Amino acid sequence: MPIPDYQSIMLPLLQFASDGGEHRSRDGITALAQHFNLTPEEVATLLPSGQDYLFGNRWGWARTYLKKAGLIAYPSRGKFQITSEGRSLLSEQPAKINVALLKRYPSFLEFWNGAEKEGVAQTPISAVESQVAEQTPEELIASAHEKLRKQIQSELLSKVMSCTPAYFERLVVRLLTAMGYGGSLTDAGSALGRTGDGGIDGEIKEDKLGLDRIYIQAKRWGANNVGSPEVRDFIGALAGKRARKGVLITTSKFSKDAIACAANLEKNVILVDGDRLSELMFEYGLGVTTESTYHVKRIENDFFDEDEV
Repeated sequence: MPIPDYQSIMLPLLQFASDGGEHRSRDGITALAQHFNLTPEEVATLLPSGQDYLFGNRWGWARTYLKKAGLIAYPSRGKFQITSEGRSLLSEQPAKINVALLKRYPSFLEFWNGAEKEGVAQTPISAVESQVAEQTPEELIASAHEKLRKQIQSELLSKVMSCTPAYFERLVVRLLTAMGYGGSLTDAGSALGRTGDGGIDGEIKEDKLGLDRIYIQAKRWGANNVGSPEVRDFIGALAGKRARKGVLITTSKFSKDAIACAANLEKNVILVDGDRLSELMFEYGLGVTTESTYHVKRIENDFFDEDEV
């Protein structure tokens, strides 16, 4: 089943704590994973950042919001416990617990509107509620970053397509050296720029010692997909060099036949289309600059677990 959003976790979490005992976080996560019939694979699903588990993160935010509303307390390190206010709410038999319900508690409302009280501009709550229904703050940050990344990559590809063929070849060299190929930029650059060499634009060292060579074809194709004939021509050029490895880079896309042609080979031929090219440029900082850096930190719950001390 789909991994529940953090608001859907709130009521089962409070019900889990209704026995009045002190519970460890790990036990609560395990119990609620069973409650929602999550598979081990779903429990192990990571956030886009890869730094935390998606379900555990949502569970943690559900617990935090219940704590801010005074429905649970942290009686000792790494443990939580229901409060009298929490028992009172459960006695009402609510169909669900969500942000809208928690706003009836002054302590939660103060927490929710904290930025506004400090004089920092904040989006009105009514406009935010549609976003918080399923995503935790970390997920919202990751979602916004993904949108920005895709926008920048699209702009990068447009810039690349406006470059001259010679500049595009030099760009490819810079990218490959940034990825760790070719030794120095000078060594790598000296290998490119030869035209009419049997379908090979140039070659580059696989490593700094030059133990093997990678042959390159870098072409700015137009709107049409690159088909299997072009791939076969490149493969033939590699055979003429007795080469085992090649990279075919284009600003366009490869047809299904072209991809299948490259896949069914003993030679190692990598196809890099425009989308993948812009992804690599973004990842290795080519043509982009870092404007701002935000460090997202989280509580290390095991640090406060007395059983682990």
